[in-house]
Amino acid sequence: MSHSSEPTRSYSYLGPAGTFTEAALKQVDAARGQTWRPVSNLGEALNDVVTGVSDAAMIAIENSIDGGVTVAQDALATIPGLRIIGEYLVPVRFVLVARPGVKLEDVTVVAGHPVAYGQCRAWLDGALPQHRHLPATSNVQAAADLFDDAKQVDAAIAPPGIEDHYDVEVLAEGIAENPDAVTRFVLVSRVGPVSEPTGADKTSLIAELPEDRSGALLDLLEQFATRGVNLTLLASRPIGDRMGRYRFVIDAEGHIKDERVADALLGVKRSSPNVVFLGSYPRADRVSAEIRPVHDDNRFRDARDWLREVIEGVDEASER
Repeated sequence: MSHSSEPTRSYSYLGPAGTFTEAALKQVDAARGQTWRPVSNLGEALNDVVTGVSDAAMIAIENSIDGGVTVAQDALATIPGLRIIGEYLVPVRFVLVARPGVKLEDVTVVAGHPVAYGQCRAWLDGALPQHRHLPATSNVQAAADLFDDAKQVDAAIAPPGIEDHYDVEVLAEGIAENPDAVTRFVLVSRVGPVSEPTGADKTSLIAELPEDRSGALLDLLEQFATRGVNLTLLASRPIGDRMGRYRFVIDAEGHIKDERVADALLGVKRSSPNVVFLGSYPRADRVSAEIRPVHDDNRFRDARDWLREVIEGVDEASER
């Protein structure tokens, strides 16, 4: 008896295998058993989605140490037709590895992704004050560089578990400055219908300020504040056409199908010349927003019903 199998879905991620991006993709239930496509940079990952090569791409969007990943924010602002459908958190931990037989005191050149190097620099300066840094394209590539004779690398900053992928020995563990650091990843697909609210959601958008004037940003933020919508991220990025022109990357608690969020987005749309809705999706930490009674969905509906009755001339007293 033959079974018709579902077509496999394809997911792009910053490779090679073993990166933090792959660790984020491992958290996606729908991706299990599907095709995983390692790519060399964020632009390639998003282009895969736009062109239909992949159904979705996992990209890093924010780091608890360095803040927003600006290249990702700018890409989402300028590439049309993309939608965030989920977010995932990955702890940022690093080990220092070398080829078998190399001792810590033998190390002079350390390969590492620039962000990883920045997070491990204090430890490296203490343990290896004479070291030199060689930038790598990814945390896993840093380990691969150990076996490239032309690069003459002695050690590499890499994620834990790298020894499962390469013949390396761990010289030191826990070398990152902040043991609680996490990177936030988002799963990006093509535009489609928004999923239903879960009760613990986040909404992402990008809005440009209408003009460079005092109070323009305040007007934008008040759209959220007056409706009780808390912002979890507010980052400015230059639009690039001239000085003083900015777009704002905004993450808000709640879902576009929540009345208070929908009302806030309508206000943003009225006050901003260019709004890009990036998606409403379940929060990685599953924390529900605290909502005051005045901002409850029913309050918004009651207010709309009242307005309609006033316009239609319904006698409120006779309704009671």
